[in-house]
Amino acid sequence: MNDPLPPHLTAAEPDAPQPRAFGAGPPSAFAPPTPWKRRFQIAGWVVAALLALLMIVIAWLAVTAPMSRSLKPIAPPSISLMSADGHLIARRGAVIDRPVTVAELPKHVPQAFMAIEDRRFYSHWGVDPRGILRAAWHNMWSDGSSQGGSTITQQLAKGVFLSSDRTFGRKAREAMIAFWLEAWLTKDQIMERYLSNVYFGDNVYGLRAASLHYFNRQPERLTIPQAAMLAGLLKAPSRLAPTTNLKGARDRAALVTQAMVEAGYITRAERNVLAPARLNVHEAPDPTSGTYFADWVLPQARDRAGAVYGAQNVATTLDWRIQRLAEQAIRRAPLGKAEVALVAMKPDGSVVAMVGGKNYGKSAFNRAVQARRQPGSTFKLFVYLAAFRAGMTPDDFIDDTPITSGTYRPANHGGKYRGRITLRQAFAASSNVAAVRLTQKVGVDNVIKVARDLGVTAPLTEDLSLALGTSEIPLVELTEAYAAVAAGAYPVLAHGLPPEEQGWFDRLMKRQRHFSDDQLTMIRDLLSSAANRGTGSAAALRTSTFGKTGTTQDSRDAIFVGYAGGLVTAVWIGNDDNTPLPGGAAGGGVPARIWRTFMAGAINEPVEDAPEETKDADLVNAIANVATEAGLGNMSVGLDTRGVTVNIGGGQIRLPIDQPPPAAPAPGAPQSVVPPPRVTPNTPAVGDSGQP
Repeated sequence: MNDPLPPHLTAAEPDAPQPRAFGAGPPSAFAPPTPWKRRFQIAGWVVAALLALLMIVIAWLAVTAPMSRSLKPIAPPSISLMSADGHLIARRGAVIDRPVTVAELPKHVPQAFMAIEDRRFYSHWGVDPRGILRAAWHNMWSDGSSQGGSTITQQLAKGVFLSSDRTFGRKAREAMIAFWLEAWLTKDQIMERYLSNVYFGDNVYGLRAASLHYFNRQPERLTIPQAAMLAGLLKAPSRLAPTTNLKGARDRAALVTQAMVEAGYITRAERNVLAPARLNVHEAPDPTSGTYFADWVLPQARDRAGAVYGAQNVATTLDWRIQRLAEQAIRRAPLGKAEVALVAMKPDGSVVAMVGGKNYGKSAFNRAVQARRQPGSTFKLFVYLAAFRAGMTPDDFIDDTPITSGTYRPANHGGKYRGRITLRQAFAASSNVAAVRLTQKVGVDNVIKVARDLGVTAPLTEDLSLALGTSEIPLVELTEAYAAVAAGAYPVLAHGLPPEEQGWFDRLMKRQRHFSDDQLTMIRDLLSSAANRGTGSAAALRTSTFGKTGTTQDSRDAIFVGYAGGLVTAVWIGNDDNTPLPGGAAGGGVPARIWRTFMAGAINEPVEDAPEETKDADLVNAIANVATEAGLGNMSVGLDTRGVTVNIGGGQIRLPIDQPPPAAPAPGAPQSVVPPPRVTPNTPAVGDSGQP
């Protein structure tokens, strides 16, 4: 038995080396690091990593956006609009003037811009985290209005780039160059560059040019209301330009003066005695070329560019070949003295062709966008969609007979009625009384709801006449509505520039809604019937064609709108003074033929012109009506593709011609007896009832 160890050997000394585990190797000659030394090591690694990252970012900026460029004078802006296939559409210069000096301006001028754009301009280092958080909080809880968190320095920094995309990379470069500007320029120099180059609408750049353009005075003499109005334009220069939206510009100026009060630049008493700024517009000659499409898309291109200066090539959605085809189709049409408009877009709203009149040189007024005209029977699209939402189908019946009750008693075109017919027949024949009866059935409010869902923003009358297209609508909005049917989703917004990249929140809030499969099938059934067998048969192509005609009272407007082959097109003709078109022109006549000629080339379908007699706007599905006096009483004969209807006195005989002939009887079989024609109580003869 082993003796126990002595007490002095049983307890190890505090500093005595501890026994090491087998295989642990020799002890280290270095003492383990203390906690504070380890923290210094970690901090050093973090600093080294940040410095390396900073060097990488600076190198990236040197390649993608050289910061030395930010210290150079900004070149005068110039935009060249390019078609989707690379052709030059128009080149637009800018109205500019010499730079301003902050020291020479009244103090309320830069204060107006700081109050609404960047109140902490003189205290931040180029980026304002508080402003970014404030804008994010406002945008999260606002009812649709939005605020930006960019400082004046960042907005100037954005001018270094030749793109205005909203990607993280572009924002990162913008922030870095903002810091660079703050390091090399004084605050007054940054403000001077900003005010001397920012866009103020009406193709005007820089405070001096804007002051002269809108108020015909130098910026050194601007009053507080004038400075506030100019500062307010920066949110949306083209939309708020006071030459076209004086109320909007004044409302925005009021917000600026209120911001000046909140920032302490002026007192509330001073604000209360201010009168709204009055315009004294000094027009400068436009040295650039234009087209209807270029005039329409340029404000959006300016707004999208924002503070981006220098020569820019802006790609648009216009298709050069299709645009040429549209212009050719209109030149060949027998328009006489009438004007014309055409809009062609893809189902997603990308406009590929636009014609706003016969001659841009003589009249730059864009009838495709700026004019509001009655759509006539093309508005019946919304009426029938409302009926389908209410549960009706194309095979349901509606009375196509004169309306004899109530104060509103519309009539069919030419006084032709069909009796009790299906919704499909009523739509194809463009029956006015059927559309009014449907509107009575589903309610005017529900028809308006459909129109709003499909993108119509124009004011709509809240009475039964709405069913016949008496409310004035821009042609481009009507095209958008038919594009929604082609796309199967709504709303569709017409655009001339490729869509910008959207964040997830914008995609969530602006997502499209889809038609139900049943509703989409039914409305397309009706549009096909109208375009191929109804009032729009002159537009029918070999490929599947969908569309609707429209003619307003006394033939003041004639329209055809439809789609085929992945292209949606609307054609309008009329007189600018709203006088009737000669010869009772209708949507199924010249507009349908322009549409057919243009579309055949646009979708690469060779189509021969139909015989002239089949294009008459008063012919529906080759239906003829003949009436005569006979000894038996009034007699009429109706002819259509399904057969012949003979009305004699109080009876009707129907002779179908679309039934297959009976099979010959087998030898020896008894001969069948052919029943006599069926005689029914008298109903109106089949004919073209409706304003095409």
